[in-house]
Amino acid sequence: MWKTLRQIARVGRISETAHAASMAVEAADKSDAQAELLRILGRALAIRVVDAGSCNGCELEIQALSNPYYNLEGLGLQFVASPRHADMLLVTGPVSRHMELALRRTYEAMPEPRLVVAAGECACTGGVFGESYASCGRVGNVLPVDVTVAGCPPSPQALLEGILRAVRRQAR
Repeated sequence: MWKTLRQIARVGRISETAHAASMAVEAADKSDAQAELLRILGRALAIRVVDAGSCNGCELEIQALSNPYYNLEGLGLQFVASPRHADMLLVTGPVSRHMELALRRTYEAMPEPRLVVAAGECACTGGVFGESYASCGRVGNVLPVDVTVAGCPPSPQALLEGILRAVRRQAR
């Protein structure tokens, strides 16, 4: 323990400080996103997340959207537990054969209009798993997908942009 404390005292603070200009730009983008969501939907967007067989890398980034930095709920987006309350289905991972029926039932339980966002490389293309005896491959092989968010895993900003892109697409 003393060795660790000496190292902390010797090295000092190693984290970066946030730049005021970038924080102001992000705050403006967030307020624009919130205004746009309210204009299009008139209410909060309820999102149901389904892990169809991923490695949990995408789930970690989705969970990061709930932290105070991104403040997802402050933007008018919320995660819900029931597909009956959801406006959007956010799917991660390649669809395993065991999750195919559950994913279809979740989609069918959602009220119209339904939005589906495939998040992560595996959900978009099947990733390294592809199609096999154990995997259906990409989400598009099982459900109609509105927007794909590439990346392994996609950043929280990319996820937020994909969600907003799907909402804009529905508004058209």
